[in-house]
Amino acid sequence: MSIAVNMKKLTMVQAITEALKVMLEEDESVLVLGEDVGRNGGVFRATDGLYELFGDDRIIDTPLAESGLIGTSIGLAMNGFIPVVEIQFLGFIYPGFNQIMTHATRIRTRTQSRYTVPLTIRVPYGAGVRAPEIHSDSTEALFAHIPGLKVVVPSTPHDAKGLLISSIKDPDPVLFLEPMRMYRTGKGDVPTGSYTIPLGKGYRRRNGSDVSLFAWGAMMKVAEQAAEKAASNGIECDVIDLRCLYPLDKELISESVQKTGRAVIIHEAASSGGVGSEVISIINDTSFLYMKSPIKKVTGYDAPVPLFTLEDDYLPDASKVLQAIEETVRF
Repeated sequence: MSIAVNMKKLTMVQAITEALKVMLEEDESVLVLGEDVGRNGGVFRATDGLYELFGDDRIIDTPLAESGLIGTSIGLAMNGFIPVVEIQFLGFIYPGFNQIMTHATRIRTRTQSRYTVPLTIRVPYGAGVRAPEIHSDSTEALFAHIPGLKVVVPSTPHDAKGLLISSIKDPDPVLFLEPMRMYRTGKGDVPTGSYTIPLGKGYRRRNGSDVSLFAWGAMMKVAEQAAEKAASNGIECDVIDLRCLYPLDKELISESVQKTGRAVIIHEAASSGGVGSEVISIINDTSFLYMKSPIKKVTGYDAPVPLFTLEDDYLPDASKVLQAIEETVRF
């Protein structure tokens, strides 16, 4: 069949809505729960129209109580349902952290696999949208450190749909982080119907031989912009979208740096203890003797995300990444 029949141009938030609709139609045990996800369609309208299609026994508005919401969903998941929880912002998830840390991720071990927790927690994250305090956190490293929890971050509408369907189908808990600055910044080709993208597998966005760039979520656009500028200076970047922060695609990371001998890692989270440090550890373990220069990180600062007047200064941008690329190549 033709591309026109099989593909649609969608924004990321539209692709997420499509993924939810696909899974709600495919499996009656799938439920969507969250604050204002019903008649209002969610804070970013990611569940818009689903209430009218599936009713209030499948699209469930909940109280403003993240701990109760996640705890209730763990119970549902252990009893035959497949809950998909929406937390309005990553900074709002902390009251529910105990339920994730001490219950959702341990049930399989605690019951010797008699029970699993097929729970997907969708969370908008990141800065760049001029939001108030606590609305722009990028604390993915907190969750990537928890055994038993997969941490997934799409950077395109195509990946958002395929990765979300894979997350909902997964028998274990998944934290699905959505870069909210990319919700409506552009449209991409998205296949119609159901399709999956394997969790734990990165993707090469650009092929190059001089330096490897590793990023995810909203920082993929920054990495690609920097790679384009570097190319005009004769530097070809191998741009890797990690897509899944736990488990990381160790094979793709090592294959890329063994080809280029150089690496720059970009994330908007604080530098200390970030996922970028784990990427460096993987490179050192697998590819140390291939390296031609020290690894560079371009990250946010070790400080809370500032209010919007300083937000752009806090975030990595293409010029900061380009400087790191040039310093790495010139070393």
